[in-house]
Amino acid sequence: MKTEIQEQGYIRHDSVLAPTEEIRVAWHGVYGITLLRGILAHEAGLAVMRLLQELQASKPDPVVVAEAYSGAFYQLLAALHQDGGSPVADAWQAYLIQRLIDDSNLWSTAVEAQGSPHISSALRTQAQRDLRALQRLFRLDAQFIWEQTRALVTPAMPTLDEAWVPWQHLQPPAEIDQQQARHELIQTIAACPNWEELVGPLEHYWSRYGTGKLARYHVLRWDGASKVLSGIQHPDPIQLSGLIGHERQQTRILANVERFLAGLPAHNMLLYGPPGTGKSSTIKAIANTYADQGLCLLEVGKEYTGDLPQIVSSLRGRAPHYLLFIDDLSFEEHDTSYKNLKVLLEGTAEARPANVLICATSNRMNLVKENFGERGKPTEDVNWRDTMDEKQSLAHRFGLRVSFFTPDQLQYLHIVRSLVQQRQLTIAEEELQARALQWERQHAGRSGRSARQFVDDLEAEIKYQSTAP
Repeated sequence: MKTEIQEQGYIRHDSVLAPTEEIRVAWHGVYGITLLRGILAHEAGLAVMRLLQELQASKPDPVVVAEAYSGAFYQLLAALHQDGGSPVADAWQAYLIQRLIDDSNLWSTAVEAQGSPHISSALRTQAQRDLRALQRLFRLDAQFIWEQTRALVTPAMPTLDEAWVPWQHLQPPAEIDQQQARHELIQTIAACPNWEELVGPLEHYWSRYGTGKLARYHVLRWDGASKVLSGIQHPDPIQLSGLIGHERQQTRILANVERFLAGLPAHNMLLYGPPGTGKSSTIKAIANTYADQGLCLLEVGKEYTGDLPQIVSSLRGRAPHYLLFIDDLSFEEHDTSYKNLKVLLEGTAEARPANVLICATSNRMNLVKENFGERGKPTEDVNWRDTMDEKQSLAHRFGLRVSFFTPDQLQYLHIVRSLVQQRQLTIAEEELQARALQWERQHAGRSGRSARQFVDDLEAEIKYQSTAP
């Protein structure tokens, strides 16, 4: 089915209606759409609706039809690029499916917030009728609309006989980038003979991944300047299998994340240790591992910790489970912004949402810088011990604290060998060991990061030599 959708597009069923009447029936059906009316409210949807209106007019104007087709083509192509591609070849059909999945409406948002069991039968029945009307539009495929346009335009303007191609196969398959669950849902919708049966698959998707455009992404970023969430189209693809030597740490973190996803009590996490030991990579890999289970990684810069209450409030009641990730967290001596994070972790009257877990990485256990002058005996601060305890208390509010260590030489070489085996590179053991140790001496010392950088360099060298003339 995947090959058929990608290479041929949706195969339209023959209609017993005359072409103009088929367009008219689909056009009239739009007036009955209630819950899903927002799907057609975007520029591409409006452009195609204008074209269909002209095609089924009693006295269509060839010039107006030609302009409408060109405008619809342009808007559909723009939407396709904005969406990052689609496995559906037909740009109009791809648009309808993408907007159907992403549309935030009274039905989809109720499913996300309350769950399918709480959706009334009347609301679901109306949703089915809206889906039936949308399917009539879906069946007006690229080839059909192109043929009807040419039939109306070319008798009056023969020079436009070859002005257009059907709006399909406009983007190479290599550019398509979809989450696996979303990709499978798109295929299901494209191949479904009766869209009233899509209620179940759509509600299942919304109840796990949420609604709206951001549901397309499993990695988000907080834009502190504009105070909005944005999706990351191409997140770091790192996998846990590529992180060698962190098995003990991974076991503890994975167990905590799985409890979080299961709705059980789970701890906020602090990962600390020297640079390059795999703290951030571990969190990104875990987000990739559990993306299909509804885990979403939300990166927040440490300079925006003051926005945390606003961020968390916007996530409350959403379907995904958010791992709120603050990388390289630390605070200088006189920086008091850490108190925003401290209150969020524990200490506010408002409970942290059950779908939000906080994870931070740091190069040091004590997140707030502390001077030796603050210890041992009072200076200007009469309650100096209270001040010291206040600074140390931030780290203590993370229920799970996991330490990452610099590998010794044997561990470093083990990481190198494992990565070489994973990438199926051929090199003598003696040469590999000698070059790995030389790399470690000439670079930033031993770490998982330096081992990975060495193997990256080695892979590039071997593959370049194999292709050189």
